[in-house]
This record gives sequence, structure tokens and C-alpha cells, in this order.
Amino acid sequence: MTIVEFLHPLKRGPIRDICLAALYFAHRYNQKDALTVEEVRSLLRRARISHAIKINLAGTLSRSAPFVDPVGKKGNKFIWALTPTGQDHVRSLLGLSSPDVEIEHDVSSIEFLVKSLKDEDVSNYILEGIKCLSLGALRASVVFLWSGAVRKIQEEVFNYGVSAVISAIQKFDPKTKQIKRRDDLVYIKESTLLLVSQELGIFDKNERGILEEALNLRNKCGHPGKYKPGPKKVSSFIEDIISIVFSNHNE
Repeated sequence: MTIVEFLHPLKRGPIRDICLAALYFAHRYNQKDALTVEEVRSLLRRARISHAIKINLAGTLSRSAPFVDPVGKKGNKFIWALTPTGQDHVRSLLGLSSPDVEIEHDVSSIEFLVKSLKDEDVSNYILEGIKCLSLGALRASVVFLWSGAVRKIQEEVFNYGVSAVISAIQKFDPKTKQIKRRDDLVYIKESTLLLVSQELGIFDKNERGILEEALNLRNKCGHPGKYKPGPKKVSSFIEDIISIVFSNHNE
């Protein structure tokens, strides 16, 4: 979903509604809860809204209560956010279904997690997962979030040193390719990686078992088939990888 597609049904409507929809798009799909007037204008220009440069957006937003509220400042400029009433108004305008409460909660939890991550590869996978989750693409979100979790596990495994890692891997896969650096861990099966993680003491048996269930879900979502996980299933998956992979093993 692009901003052009999202705003297209409203292009001939009141500028107030277009601005509200732009704020909604930023919140739901770009994970930006509040925007300055110029950031709203930039979205309108990207959506090819006529005269976006000349529209008095500050005046429009200031007259748009109870749908928006200034929630602070960036420098000397107000930043504007949709109120819950404003979100409902935009969903009504565009015929959008109300977001699943569990998914909204999961998005917030993962966004909070990303702030603590230092590894760019892990962060990128998690951010992709957030985008998919926000769009309701649950299978894709599982795949990306699991990729981020695996990258984090690989990092923790390799922190034990090459000798310890090779010894642990050979216990479960004697024919594995020689491991010299972290990226070489991509050559071992993810199920083996979980066994190695337990062997090194990163996870206990119960944690490893839960992560194997998460891997099974990832495989169901990542391979062609009719299986579609529901919001509760994905929410449980997210809770497990956050609590086991990230919360208990912070950087």
C-alpha cells in the first residue's frame, strides 16, 4: 500500500479529510504517530494532491478538532496526531475494518523492542515484520520476525567463540561446513541452531521447544500452501520470540 493508493479515494474530497487520512497512513503504515505540517504536506505531494504546496495545512489542522490534536513540538513547529475519534473517522471514510486489538498491541510491543536493538540486520528484519503486521500480512510478518530472531540467535551463539560453536554443531551435525565467522552459521539448519543454542546454555530445554514450535509456524507461513495463521496465533508467536530471544537475552 502506497500513499498514492491510500489517498486516491479522497482526492476530490475535503482537504481536512485528506490530511486526516495522511496522518492515519503515517501512523498505521510508517509507524509515525505524529507529523509536522510540512511532513503532512510532503505526504500530500507524494500522493499527487493538487496544490499541496499552497494549501494552508496549519489552519486546516487547527480547525480539525476533535479528530486531531497537537501533541508537542519539533523545534518551533507543532506536531499533530490523530485522536481515536480521528482514526475512527478515517476508517469510516475509507471503509477500513477496525484494527485487531491484539495486532495493534503487538505492533507497539515490537516497536518498543526495535529501539533496544543495535544490530542493523536484526532491526531491518524486525522493521519489515512490523510493516507486514500493520498491513495484516500475517504470514509475511511471521517470516520476517523469525528471520530477525534467528539473526539474533546466530549472534549470541557466535559470541561463545569458534571452537565452542564448532564443537556444539558437530554434536548434532558432524558433516556441517566449517564455521569461521558468524555468517557461516547460515549453512546449518535452523533446527540445529536451536539445539546448539541449548547446548551452549543460551536457552533451556523448554525455551528451545517453544522456539521449535515458532520455527514450525515460520515454515508453514513461508512455504506455499493454504495455511493462514490467525491474529491470536501470530500474537502468541510474537510473545514467545520476544520473551525468549530478546527479553531474556538483551544486547
